[in-house]
Amino acid sequence: MSGTSADGIDAALLAVDATGSRLVGHHNYEFNAALRCEIHELCEPSSNEIERAGAMDTQLGELFAEAALALLARYNIPAQRIRAIGSHGQTIRHRPPGNNQWPFSWQIGDANIIAARTGITTVADFRRRDIAVGGQGAPLVPAFHTAVFAHPQINRAIINIGGISNISWLAAQSTTLGFDTGPGNSLMDGWILRHKGVAYDKDGQWAASAQPHPKLLKKLLGHAYLSRAIPKSTGREEFHLGWLDQQLQCYGSLSAVEVQATLAQFTIETIAQHLLQCPDANLGGELYLCGGGAHNTHLQQSLATRLPQFKINSTTELGIDPDWVEAAAFAWLAHRRLEGLPGNLPSATGADKAVTLGAIYSV
Repeated sequence: MSGTSADGIDAALLAVDATGSRLVGHHNYEFNAALRCEIHELCEPSSNEIERAGAMDTQLGELFAEAALALLARYNIPAQRIRAIGSHGQTIRHRPPGNNQWPFSWQIGDANIIAARTGITTVADFRRRDIAVGGQGAPLVPAFHTAVFAHPQINRAIINIGGISNISWLAAQSTTLGFDTGPGNSLMDGWILRHKGVAYDKDGQWAASAQPHPKLLKKLLGHAYLSRAIPKSTGREEFHLGWLDQQLQCYGSLSAVEVQATLAQFTIETIAQHLLQCPDANLGGELYLCGGGAHNTHLQQSLATRLPQFKINSTTELGIDPDWVEAAAFAWLAHRRLEGLPGNLPSATGADKAVTLGAIYSV
């Protein structure tokens, strides 16, 4: 898995049987700054895109294969013991149904290369079948969240704060809801990289050192995506530094740190406002964080203040470290595909029906 932050590849080793699934091991392959920048540039319209995307597809296929093999080497497990690799790939453009006449979602990282280099059957291209039956193609993790995190008597929210944030609302004895809430870390990461030359705001310390600007926050919260009905999904196409620069044109006197504080609060507000739209969420329950934002102390504390009715922890409390939940989800989805079982939740993606997800690249 490589998410919208494009900071590297998360590889998870999952054991799946009739009793459920268990995370056996994990490995991270970090992208260097130049590669991260190239991927981010492909997420927005630019010159010579087809040539660049084709080359990146091949390059990332090699890197995904390397990450899978490094994971197996780390735990001394032969490739013959692995039934399949589930590869989400790297999203470079996400145009879901709604405002797009011809919706699509494009993930690169050539699965042919992964299968050839590893000698392991690879399942990839998970999103487009859901779009083919009317869905958003995202988020796909709510099905996994339901399988491993749901409780029959307790309302639970699983909030993944990656580049984009998404919610799985696991209501006790009710239908799971899932959708993207808007920006997670992407705007904050881009802003601190521009002004301080570092990839992310560790523990949210920079954001916590200033106060959000109320008028700018209100302007950001006016983004059209935030008022769209669920289910819905988004990406860097809608929330990127170019868009932020346009919003800042009337706020030339703001310091960089004030903007960072406002962006952090923007992420908090978009998560909280969307969560409270879910049935019975106003009554509270348990909230579990995963993704890179689970390590941001400032975001955790701000969410606790904003949502006092929820008990907030990370998914570690439920048995899976927050860094590996999404990678584990796509291993689980690969297993579903090989078993001929549906992988999407229509209540989360808006699809007309539940379908199997992913194309199988055999060896």
